[in-house]
Amino acid sequence: MNLVPQRNIQHDSDLLPAVRELLSRFPETHCLDAHELQGTLWLLRYTDDLAPEAEIAAAVEVARCDFDPEEGEA
Repeated sequence: MNLVPQRNIQHDSDLLPAVRELLSRFPETHCLDAHELQGTLWLLRYTDDLAPEAEIAAAVEVARCDFDPEEGEA
């Protein structure tokens, strides 16, 4: 089983798909904060550098609504 992603983030627009993939592959990451996901994305080679926390936080909010639509309505 290969858990390492096959692509790296080269642009900010790639951050949302990476966060979605991370949350779907590793359910335990659902409870992590943006600063924790920043390191996780980098360690798992989803990013070449540490992505900005604010952008990760925004991507997480969108991605979490994908998994739980009722969360987005609150």
